[in-house]
Parts: sequence; structure tokens; C-alpha cells
Amino acid sequence: MELIISSASARLRHMLHAFAGGVLFTLSTSIALADDVSGAKDHPLLSRFAGASINNYSNAAFDESVLPNQPIDKESTAKGLNLEGRITRIGYTIATDKSTLEVERNYLEALQKGSFQILFRCAKEQCGGDFQSFVLNSGKVALPGPAAAFGGSHRSILAKLARPSGDAYVFLHIMDDGASNHRTLVYEQVVEVQPMQTGQVLDAGALQKSLASSGKVALYGIYFDTDQAQIKPESKAQLDAMAKLLNSSPSLKVYIVGHTDNQGQFAHNADLSQKRAEAVVQALTSTYHVAPARLIAKGIASLSPVASNSDEGGRAQNRRVELVQQ
Repeated sequence: MELIISSASARLRHMLHAFAGGVLFTLSTSIALADDVSGAKDHPLLSRFAGASINNYSNAAFDESVLPNQPIDKESTAKGLNLEGRITRIGYTIATDKSTLEVERNYLEALQKGSFQILFRCAKEQCGGDFQSFVLNSGKVALPGPAAAFGGSHRSILAKLARPSGDAYVFLHIMDDGASNHRTLVYEQVVEVQPMQTGQVLDAGALQKSLASSGKVALYGIYFDTDQAQIKPESKAQLDAMAKLLNSSPSLKVYIVGHTDNQGQFAHNADLSQKRAEAVVQALTSTYHVAPARLIAKGIASLSPVASNSDEGGRAQNRRVELVQQ
């Protein structure tokens, strides 16, 4: 991997890199490569080891996780850090002869240069007999592909970055692939601690009140996976309220408007926001039998932000669906 640092002072104010023999630490960018699974990218806090590709990826705006911070001899009595917040899980494959030791040392150096505090490290037998089993079974583990298998050589790091916007924890489990002697696997989990946002589902009365006062209402109870346009099941409560409003006001016609933050290419975000708006229209017409003529889907990407896109809090506010009265 090649690291290029611009000499322009404006860029230097926004970027901080530490390159440690293959691992790139960055505070402002994430990387996606052609060999990665669709929609996957490095976490903005920690990039990949040189030559790695992403075979598994998930991102949740709010979830819970238990990160190992001590050896685990028996899975049934395992203890760890219980955390809640934004959780990103990434499975990397390094298709080279790199050892788990070399990969672990590079990640360790990058984390230390990035001001992370190392909370826990272990290797092989030091981790305890059930450590790898706990990592596998602790929930939603982004293992690097279906052919991957735990090998005998494995190492782990748990690190913490203190920051005003909420502490961030990085857990790395590095192992050889028992299904192949020519691959090293990295399971990365990043937890950005933050409280759950409440009041995201607006009932039909609140929707009607907002439309009457301002002609639009922002909805944060419609959920999509990162870079996807399929509505998640937990969106049902908000869809129920939208349908109740529309079915109780037969003359009401609305635009369903999709919004994104400004991360990534604008053309891609415009297409994504349009598809998300269309998915909401499809749900309202097919499941709730709202007349299609009353709904128009529009996607406008990042053209109408309600907050700054310079931090994750603002970007979260900008990712939304809006009802706009026609």
C-alpha cells in the first residue's frame, strides 16, 4: 500500500496518518478496493494491512457488543467489556505469506501512533482455551468468507481511543486460516460508544402536525444497512404511522424524499437516495395499499443537509427520509 501525504496545509489540518509497515492509520478517510465485497470499506479510524481485501462487512448505527479484555478459558463464564453504540465489523483476508505476528505488530504500532491505549493483548495459549470460540459465537462476527476456519496461530488486541464525541474501541483478532496455509485472517470490530437516539419513531399525529406547520417532516425511524436500499424490519413502526396518516387523509399527496450524507461519490449517493425513496413508496403501496398516485419518490443525496457533514453526529442527522406535502 502506498501512502501519499499532501503538503497542502489545508489537507494536513484534516488528515493524520501513521504508516507502520503496512497498516495505515487515518482519522478522516476510508478505503474501498475492487476485491472488497459490495458496500464494504475500511473504518475511518483504522485502515487495512497492505494487500488485504474485505470479505465480510456490517455496520449498525446502534447495537451492543461484548469485547474480550481478558483470557477466556471457558466460554460459558466469559467476561468482557459490555459496550453500546455504532458498531462496525469487518473481515479481512490477507492472501500472502504474512504471519499473524507480523500483522499483529503492524496493527499495534499503528494504534499506538494513533493515540490508542492498549487495553489487552494475547497470543495463542495466553488467550485461553475458549477465546476463539467466544469470538466466533459472540454475535454477528464478520468472518472473512465461508471457507475461513480458525487456525492454531492467533493473536488479539483490544484498544481504546478517548475522544470528546465518545470513546472508540477497536478489537482485532488475527489468525491463520485453517482451511488454507496461504492466508492470514483479520476480524476487526470498532465500537463507537454513544447513547441510543430516542424519539426516532413519530406517530401519525406528530406527522400530521409537522406537515401542517412546515409542509414536511424528517423521519429517522426508516432503517437501511450501509449503502443498501432494502428497508430493514425494524422500520415497521414508522411505516405503520405513515400509512395510518395517509389512510386517514385520503386527499393527502406527498413526496417521499431520500437524503444521504456527503460521504462517497455524489452520483452514487443520488442513486442510492432515489432507490431508498422508491423502496418506501413500494412498501406503502404494496403492504399498506396506499394509492401509488399519491406518492412520488425523489432522491436528492446530500443537497439538503440539516447539519454539518464534518462529524458523524451531523452525518447521522442528514441520513433520513422526509415526507413532503405536494
